[in-house]
Amino acid sequence: MSAATTLLRNNRPFGALWTARSVSYLGDSMGLVALLIYTQRSAGAAIAVGLLLLAGDCVPGLLGPFTGVIGDRFDLRKVMLSCELAQAAIVLVIAFTLPGLPWLLLLVVLRGLAGQVFQAASRSAVPALVADADLPRANAALGAGTYGLEALGPLVAAVLLPVVGVRGVLLLDAATFAGSAALLAALPRLRSHETHDSAAGFFAASKAGVSYIARTPIVRAITLGFVAVVAFNGVDDVALVFLTKDTLGGSDSAAALAYAGVGIGLAVGYPLLTRYAGRATAVTLILAGFAVNSAGNLLTGVAWAVWAALALQVIRGLGISALDVGVNTELQRTVPPGLLSRVFGNVYGAVGLAAGASYVLGGVLLDLTDARVTFVVAGTGGLIATAWAAFTLRRRILNSSSPTP
Repeated sequence: MSAATTLLRNNRPFGALWTARSVSYLGDSMGLVALLIYTQRSAGAAIAVGLLLLAGDCVPGLLGPFTGVIGDRFDLRKVMLSCELAQAAIVLVIAFTLPGLPWLLLLVVLRGLAGQVFQAASRSAVPALVADADLPRANAALGAGTYGLEALGPLVAAVLLPVVGVRGVLLLDAATFAGSAALLAALPRLRSHETHDSAAGFFAASKAGVSYIARTPIVRAITLGFVAVVAFNGVDDVALVFLTKDTLGGSDSAAALAYAGVGIGLAVGYPLLTRYAGRATAVTLILAGFAVNSAGNLLTGVAWAVWAALALQVIRGLGISALDVGVNTELQRTVPPGLLSRVFGNVYGAVGLAAGASYVLGGVLLDLTDARVTFVVAGTGGLIATAWAAFTLRRRILNSSSPTP
């Protein structure tokens, strides 16, 4: 029996959270495919598809300082349940009305905001459900369930779309949110923790979350390093198709296979981490993840064949799984419970914005140079950011004589 399976079986509340998140992300990835196809058919313009992705991924990141306040103020179980029901209702409205682009973008932004609140709250709930020593395994298990089923979503959508159409897939997406809410209802009450700013207003509380990150050296270093690494390396989503097809002379199928590389790495990395993550400190996982992620892109830029680019992207996926588990575990152990949702909201909101900036600036660099130069610049910048983070966190590394604090 694997370490993750043991944890899920022996800890029913965490098992319920894991299943709820996995089902929710599966439906979300299915729904995204349906929305992309609907937008392409109805609007008929590439910019409309780009706006849809921007509305769902980047715009909620602008409100990162605010989305975590809810999880820090109210019972986490109720927050997560409410977010899932809200997303179910929004997707139902989209499914029944199939609105024009302006209304669709507004609804997608609202759904993205509910999803961001849910993400921050669900990450904050983990320390309340598992022992400190089990945090790395728990975060690895959540990553495996989240990204594993998220990768499966487009395949399920591809099978269902010819049968039930866009509206049918969206209705199934709404059902997954409702099912997730039903699972979350079985969790124990997870009260928010009182903090010195509990009586403060909403904006003051959001400011306190940003201030905590700014004045706490380890959290500040992790946040800045994470954002910088993503800002450099997010460009691979744009550049990989040009590298595989134009530079390496691959086919459409070869390009699609190369894009699957990171997903394969994640599918392998998370199960490995459920077994071995406890043997390394969370900071070590973070820095290793930063370095492998960045080096993977740097070496992809000098790849001599499509299969080599695929292999390097698989390795990069291993690094991404390590940094994800490391960041979540270190923040859960370092940040006071009453600020944890706000910190997660800020960190991952900033990371989402960094990814959006990487798409834009990386696209400009790609137009000015070529795919190889773009990958090399991205990887080099990420390694420089990794070196800065390692230097900043050196005291934490030297003082960490064991995996647990």
